[in-house]
Amino acid sequence: MKILKISLLIATISLANLNLIQAQKTKGKVQNTGLQERAYWAKLLYKMASPVILNLSNSTLKKNMPVEVPPGMKTDFFKKVTYLEAVGRTMAGVAPWLALSDDNTDEGKMRLELRTALLKGIVNAVDPANPDYLNFRTESQPIVDAAYMAQAFLRAPKALWEPLDAVTKSRVIEEFKTLRTRTGAYNNWLLFAGINECFLLSVGEKPDPARIEFARKKMIEWYKGDGWYSDGPSFSMDYYNSYVIHPMLVDFLKVLSDKKRVPVEEYNTALQRMVRYSEFSERIISPEGTYPAMGRSATYRTAAFQALAQVALMEKLPEHVSAAQVRCGISAVMHRMFDTCNNFDSNGWLVLGFCGSQPMIADSYTSTGSLYMATLGFLPLGLPAHHPFWTDPAADWTAKKAWSGAAFKKDYHVEY
Repeated sequence: MKILKISLLIATISLANLNLIQAQKTKGKVQNTGLQERAYWAKLLYKMASPVILNLSNSTLKKNMPVEVPPGMKTDFFKKVTYLEAVGRTMAGVAPWLALSDDNTDEGKMRLELRTALLKGIVNAVDPANPDYLNFRTESQPIVDAAYMAQAFLRAPKALWEPLDAVTKSRVIEEFKTLRTRTGAYNNWLLFAGINECFLLSVGEKPDPARIEFARKKMIEWYKGDGWYSDGPSFSMDYYNSYVIHPMLVDFLKVLSDKKRVPVEEYNTALQRMVRYSEFSERIISPEGTYPAMGRSATYRTAAFQALAQVALMEKLPEHVSAAQVRCGISAVMHRMFDTCNNFDSNGWLVLGFCGSQPMIADSYTSTGSLYMATLGFLPLGLPAHHPFWTDPAADWTAKKAWSGAAFKKDYHVEY
């Protein structure tokens, strides 16, 4: 009887310890919430974007931003274009986040600081007398980075366009019109020229219809199927469908459909194709939070997930892809890329590379300003903190399910 009592006591203690351990595990999971991940995203985006935005607002961008270029390349050309690259690309990435309403949270204070600084910075960027007056008027590259600025204005007109004074708006419009003196490459660059004209159309200016129609017709022609576009006449296996094509084409066609320039069905088809492509983006995230460093422009880092991020922002994720699994998958990539790799120099500027400083992998057109494409992976921050994207319980993404032996949805081919 005594032995039985001791055995029961041991069993009771063991059960209590097991429950305590389980409670601690559960507590740990609860602590790792979507809101904590949101705080991580916000701090990381602030760290990435603030050197560009704060320096531009203080007229010190050209003074303080380094111009790192691939080995063997000279900086002379890049100094003509890299600053607009940094500004336009950063603006496109932060725009949805800065469009949120103000609040007194730590995140809200960061947003307010960056929005206030960016509005001042835009004034500086188009003021010919300012040290940080940006180059829209020479070289072809500004066609590209004005397009990202245009996309930012389209993504957050009330936050970034409407508050500007009349003189600054007039100057921005004039700079965009000067882009018409040049042409670019026969690929996704057509879309850059087209969206610049769509921005002008959106603010009441007369666009160049030829640039719009050429971009529109060629992108339709270059669709290859199953959610993939060719970047020009030849197909390239890289991330340009996410860096540029899907997000910019959808934003481009949204303006045109809203203005009754194209049928709304054309916009809906482009959106449907981006949704399909986003499924591939979600599936390439490995269980460890890595993804293949393939194709051109690997130094754009998290921009590889812009299409997936935009579909999440638009609340258009496929039915079988939950917001939580997208949040957790992209968070895993961010943690893997930015917690284990030092992607910033001692002054907080991004460095050439994919995972850390790897200048040898940079393309010939890449410089410091180019790297701020990475901000484009943060678009879901434009969803408020109470949105299910941030509040739903954590969920495994597709590759994590597949490699753990759990059930996951088989892939398929689509005809649209």
